[in-house]
Amino acid sequence: MNADIEHATSTSYSPLPDADNHHHHPPSSQRRRPVVLLSGIFISMLLFSSLIAFINQYSDPHVDEFSGDGTSSPGRHISRGVSQGVSEKSNIQLSSSDVEEIYPWTNAMLSWQRTGFHFQPPKNWMNDPNGPLYHLGWYHLFYQYNPDGAIWGNITWGHAISKDLINWFHLPFAMVPDQWYDINGVWSGSATILPDGRIIMLYTGDTDELVQVQNLAYPANLSDPLLIDWIKYPNNPVMVPPPGIGTTDFRDPTTAWVGPNGKWRVAIGAKVNKTGITLVYETKNFTSYELLEEVMHAVPGTGMWECVDFYPVSTTEPNGLDTSVNGPGIKHVLKSSLDDDKHDYYALGTYDPISNKWTPDDPELDVGIGLRLDYGKYYASKTFYDQNTQRRLLWGWIGETDSEAADILKGWSSVQTIPREVVFDKKTGTNILQWPIKEVEKLRSKSTSYQKVILEPGSLVPLDVGLATQLDILATFDIDTLSLESSLEADVGYNCTTSGGSSSRGVFGPFGLVVLADESLTEQTPVYFYIAKGTDGVANTYFCADQSKSSTAPDVTKLIYGSSVPVLHGESFSMRLLVDHSIVESFAQGGRTVITSRVYPTKAIYSAAKVFLFNNATGVTVTANVNAWNMDSAHIDYFPFGNNDS
Repeated sequence: MNADIEHATSTSYSPLPDADNHHHHPPSSQRRRPVVLLSGIFISMLLFSSLIAFINQYSDPHVDEFSGDGTSSPGRHISRGVSQGVSEKSNIQLSSSDVEEIYPWTNAMLSWQRTGFHFQPPKNWMNDPNGPLYHLGWYHLFYQYNPDGAIWGNITWGHAISKDLINWFHLPFAMVPDQWYDINGVWSGSATILPDGRIIMLYTGDTDELVQVQNLAYPANLSDPLLIDWIKYPNNPVMVPPPGIGTTDFRDPTTAWVGPNGKWRVAIGAKVNKTGITLVYETKNFTSYELLEEVMHAVPGTGMWECVDFYPVSTTEPNGLDTSVNGPGIKHVLKSSLDDDKHDYYALGTYDPISNKWTPDDPELDVGIGLRLDYGKYYASKTFYDQNTQRRLLWGWIGETDSEAADILKGWSSVQTIPREVVFDKKTGTNILQWPIKEVEKLRSKSTSYQKVILEPGSLVPLDVGLATQLDILATFDIDTLSLESSLEADVGYNCTTSGGSSSRGVFGPFGLVVLADESLTEQTPVYFYIAKGTDGVANTYFCADQSKSSTAPDVTKLIYGSSVPVLHGESFSMRLLVDHSIVESFAQGGRTVITSRVYPTKAIYSAAKVFLFNNATGVTVTANVNAWNMDSAHIDYFPFGNNDS
């Protein structure tokens, strides 16, 4: 048994008082039920949390002011969200750096940053994707939204619909924080579609006493394909923090699945001290719940688990699966967003519904210590089963990596990824594959092809692809395998993040593409492979994205992202890049490893943006093949309620 869980101390939570007869107390069956393995959280941890809350309460809430010429004054870091018990929503990496000046961004620069075919609201702050579903011919996306500005706060559920997951219509807000149980935020949640077609939406609410509780909502009119109106269950909350779980450590319910007894099960992220855990509740009617005694999974040292996702993947078939499917030829993905490091981790494993235990295939690749969904700027992801096309589709929130002052100046913050189809990698058997949905290819226009381009060591080749700010690029690279096998030089301990980037040369790398570069390469974003041989002669391939020279602006985080990627015998090195202004989504080897980058060039914008092939290896010649398409913009607008086309 994990020590955190075994030796924890009980923490109490009393239902909120009903002084004005406006508050509903959960019935005794919904209140905190003793749990054998969840006896609490250390009192010292609570005192520490209280201290943090106290510090945040008295921190300066002032937001940077802007001068009349469009520049902004430097200001110190302001924390967003932590004092309310959620993950940090401002750019920690930038705030902890030595940056003292805000770059004098022009309107042209800031306007260029807005994407052409990724979903984002017209203005203001957005974060987690919530409750995606398909209903009566429309895809629905709900998302965390601040209607008042470009920073986190006043979290409301935005709502948009689409016929194809690419072109979107904005709808009125689905839910706003207007009840005692969600007055401090309508936070993340998931949709469950019942066999009779009813839609259940479970979401976390932040109460008027900053307690995280789970609430139920449902459509007012199921026959409405737009699902405009939503009803909050009058007896909310339906779940409150159980014994041993802190009042700010209980959030983000998953899509429900059916257990062996016919009851529905819902997973919720939590922690006990520094052990991240997944709790599972059982229900017959979605209004009363019982907490199962055994946690589904726990990983010491991983901290708070947010936005847990849990779903099956077929090991034999190419299609996605409904969340309730289990049996032979099935593995289960367990994913968590780690509050401590702001990354999304996943692992493949086996779920035993009788014991309610999930076991990772490889304990060394467990949740939070192994594979990540995306090695770049990516968080709070959420999948859903698209019953229309039998696909498992993945959304992810891509935050900003510039300064909060710049976000306020431009009036918006964050985008969503292009939805990705998720399948089991039958070739490796150790990971999933993520790939942009095929619908995005409808935006392809002018195509450019370069075949069998020879890249000698140290070479850089410009590619004429037209306007290079909205692109879909497919590229393959081949090297002389004989040279690789015969080389005796070892490159031990290579790591994308600490490697020195694309300018750091080795015998077999880096080689790849440079996007969003100006003519002089003062600004550039290379995405590349690097092959490193160990002392045992075994070659490992790494897939990296280097943002260190992506912008001349100082108030931008410029990290080097990446990880290893399996390249099997006989495979070319392959990558796909979706370039859309300030976001680059990069997929290696069919989606085994994925990196999302946010970049903010000051020179490589509009017609000045260029694309290059490069090979910075010292000991190998690379042959490249490139197919590139310019991408049209998606149609994203307010729904035309004057027309009856729904």
